[in-house]
Amino acid sequence: MSSDLSRPASVREAAASGIPSALADLGGLVRIPSIAWPAFDQSQVLRSAEAVAALAEETGVFDRVSVTTAAIPGTAERGQPAVLATRAAKNGRPTVLLYAHHDVQPTGDDALWETPPFEPTVRDGRLYGRGAADDKAGVMAHIAAIRALKEALGDDFDLGLALFIEGEEEYGSRSFAQFLADNADALRSDVIVVADSGNWDADTPALTVSLRGNARFTLTVRTLDHASHSGMFGGAVPDAMLATVKLLATLWDDDGAVAVDGMTARDAATPDYDEATLRDEAGLPDGVRPIGTGSILGRIWNKPSITITGIDATSVAAASNTLAPSITVVISARVAPGQAAGEVYAAIKTHLEAHAPFGAQLEFADVDLGDGFLVDTTGWAVQTARDALGEGYGVSAVDVGVGGSIPFIADLVREFPAAQILVTGVEDPHTRAHSPNESLHIDTFRHAVISEALLLEKLDARSV
Repeated sequence: MSSDLSRPASVREAAASGIPSALADLGGLVRIPSIAWPAFDQSQVLRSAEAVAALAEETGVFDRVSVTTAAIPGTAERGQPAVLATRAAKNGRPTVLLYAHHDVQPTGDDALWETPPFEPTVRDGRLYGRGAADDKAGVMAHIAAIRALKEALGDDFDLGLALFIEGEEEYGSRSFAQFLADNADALRSDVIVVADSGNWDADTPALTVSLRGNARFTLTVRTLDHASHSGMFGGAVPDAMLATVKLLATLWDDDGAVAVDGMTARDAATPDYDEATLRDEAGLPDGVRPIGTGSILGRIWNKPSITITGIDATSVAAASNTLAPSITVVISARVAPGQAAGEVYAAIKTHLEAHAPFGAQLEFADVDLGDGFLVDTTGWAVQTARDALGEGYGVSAVDVGVGGSIPFIADLVREFPAAQILVTGVEDPHTRAHSPNESLHIDTFRHAVISEALLLEKLDARSV
């Protein structure tokens, strides 16, 4: 059967046909170890930004593409390189800001990876590699959707575009607020699409409508001026590990729920989600019980949590019969949507000071706070996004909360209060973002690209 080669492809057709190229470009980005933490090679973050800028330039739709940085407030440093590309709206069309980030988490223990973390590998319908999902797939979803829009509509579509690909999201977005202030005119938009979240499952798209906030800090517990022999003084002198264990245990009740006065929960209904699904998606073995009370998704979406994410103590290999003088831990709290992160940090600090055993001395440092987010679902862009997701996936989109945090969204709301914010993503529950063997479900990526291309087409047809 012959085809009319002169007929322009539809946006859907263009997006679908562009998936192989998008995946190849994604593989190229995954090969760049763009870890923004200072212990790693920072030249790779610049290399990653330049690669993303080249992809944006190659679309041919932007008036300006640059790699730029912003100052980190309160320091003499500048943040990591970000990509900013802009195209002015025409004929009364809206402008959409497309956000993702090109930096990635450290790999952790490389021995736990089944394939090298920076060698993209396809296995069983998934693309494995650090950043394959979080969030270089978000970067490529934006690029691929723009390519499809141009192929279908030509160079002269009227939609305004601002592409902002951050370079330090995994390291706390330290210069994010300043970057927004420095580039406010270029970034000002009617709709903001943040491609850094997940979906209900590999087949069902989701629009994230609530996010928990975060309060992270370092705690040092000190009980001695110097280390002492555990045989000579043990039983009379409290070592720092004993004090730390007893102190940290007060943060939770017997169900594992947070037991800190002043940390609140949000009262909101959640969809059905059973324990078997939790075990499958989280890797919870038989015999290990879930923690907390109430509905499972309510615990994850609407209640606070506290996790000890790091500890400095004598290693097992170096253990000796010694009373440790100090122990340092990192405490990471998730904050229920609607409560200020500063309130939660103050509540935890007060709790720890009140419960310090044996008169242990406490030191607090490296405080990092980020507020949660609740989407106003009454705006026209939310329904437009739901329609595009439904068409792109062939399944109606669901509204979800997310237990994780995207603190910079509060900065976006503050800087651009009139913009409608849509939080989407390419991840599914088996992505294992931040963990060994992170992966992208390729069919989910294909549907996400098609959906975003359809969203851009719908926005290009709308006047503001």
